[in-house]
Amino acid sequence: KLMRAATVIFYDALVGEGVLDLIPAHVRRVAVGKRSGRHSKAQDDINDLLVAAALNGERVVRLKGGDPSIFGRSAEEVDALADHGVSARICPGITAASAAAASATLSLSLRGMARRVQFVTAHAMAGAPLDLDWAALADAQSTLAFYMGRAAASEISRMLVAHGLSPRTPVLIASDVSLPTERLVHTRLDLLP
Repeated sequence: KLMRAATVIFYDALVGEGVLDLIPAHVRRVAVGKRSGRHSKAQDDINDLLVAAALNGERVVRLKGGDPSIFGRSAEEVDALADHGVSARICPGITAASAAAASATLSLSLRGMARRVQFVTAHAMAGAPLDLDWAALADAQSTLAFYMGRAAASEISRMLVAHGLSPRTPVLIASDVSLPTERLVHTRLDLLP
């Protein structure tokens, strides 16, 4: 409904072709996607584009893959709009952890075993170690969902085992979640790297 009402849609690289096919032909599309190591637009530039379009009277949709409120920088974009008197609303999507669990027919929580789910970003500045509370994360009664963790896989494995998780802890690696190119790999924590 929101895409049909838009005059312009700014979309991310993680938005699948099937979703983009739902955009009516008369709606202008602007790719502003980011992929690890390949940023087509800086976040400040995206904010400026959103603000400019809204102040120009456009009906703007900012389309993201997954849930924009989980590592999707929605707060930065909403704040930039608010700074210019533009109100925004968020239509939540399905976060990658939920979509991956559904694809793998797994549950993120499990009575008596996984009483908590933690979403963690493994994205750090280039060359910087992950500054995380590893002791708190290494909880065998919690499901951890690391986002953007490919480059940090060795460190994640090493630090979680060092802080008490069993090396045999089951791991699901998911990429391109809910896209036709989706890949799911079942492994163990010690084999994660």
